[in-house]
Amino acid sequence: MHRRLSLVETFGLAPVSERLRETLLALRGDGLTPPSRFGVSSLGIFQPALAASLWLGLRPRDRRVPIYNFFNRTPTPEAEGWSVRKTQPCDFRGGTRTYDSHNGTDFAVSPGTVVVAAAPARVVRVSSEFNRGGLKVMLDHGHGVMTVSVHLGRALVRVGDVVARGEPVALSGTSGLDFIVSLGLSAPHVHYNVWLDGLPVDPFARPGEESLWRCRNDPAPHAGPPDAAVPATRFALERVAEGLAACRDQALASRIAALPDLGARAAALIFHLNYYPTRFTRRVSPYAEEHPRRGLLDLPFRAADFVGARL
Repeated sequence: MHRRLSLVETFGLAPVSERLRETLLALRGDGLTPPSRFGVSSLGIFQPALAASLWLGLRPRDRRVPIYNFFNRTPTPEAEGWSVRKTQPCDFRGGTRTYDSHNGTDFAVSPGTVVVAAAPARVVRVSSEFNRGGLKVMLDHGHGVMTVSVHLGRALVRVGDVVARGEPVALSGTSGLDFIVSLGLSAPHVHYNVWLDGLPVDPFARPGEESLWRCRNDPAPHAGPPDAAVPATRFALERVAEGLAACRDQALASRIAALPDLGARAAALIFHLNYYPTRFTRRVSPYAEEHPRRGLLDLPFRAADFVGARL
């Protein structure tokens, strides 16, 4: 059993001075980061009834984790900043269960839910950015695939750990500015990013497209024996250097360049390209080769808690 999350862990409120600085960055922006954009259409994201049940710790009777928002297939331009408005939403089914800049899948779960590795992986980053979703655990699964679990309450792993498919990596929370400004109307959830060759991709497939879930578009938790073989990831030194040369934030580029090995630099580059894309003049994939979409991932929760996802 894991120790219960504190209120500070759940909302990711410490350190206070850093959280205040990141809040101002989200609301006002800076020379390299546009402010986040909200509007009346943002209210369409909220599901108060679902939020209330999850805040109370209730689990769905069918043991299927509800999906709160899907990946938006028609995002607004990154140069315009992070938009929480619903002006051009389109999920993989052609529906509108998403919003402008939503580049992941939201699994609605109560705070304290165990989050697991969706495939064997190496832990490449654990960090918290209040203006960009709070506490995160970033995993490298090989095959060009990285995943990031966001809005966490507590990380259960450290950078450098190798984790098996289905192994716990974190406890979910509601960390990040999103939950503070929504005043409890936003359903607690794990925002789940999937990146292929450094680019955000929808793990769900449209007709004629390969799903990144092993069970096609019906992701299920891993219930078999441990699967811990992690393929090696090949990054290209010259492509990492090219990506850093495209960074407009010289202090950030210097911090990434100072990391001890090529893999750490590549992972940091991918992270910042996706969470702070306006700090770069262009995207450069640090991988040595391209990788196709393939069914690799399971639902990032325990089979003891859920049997699948509710689309």
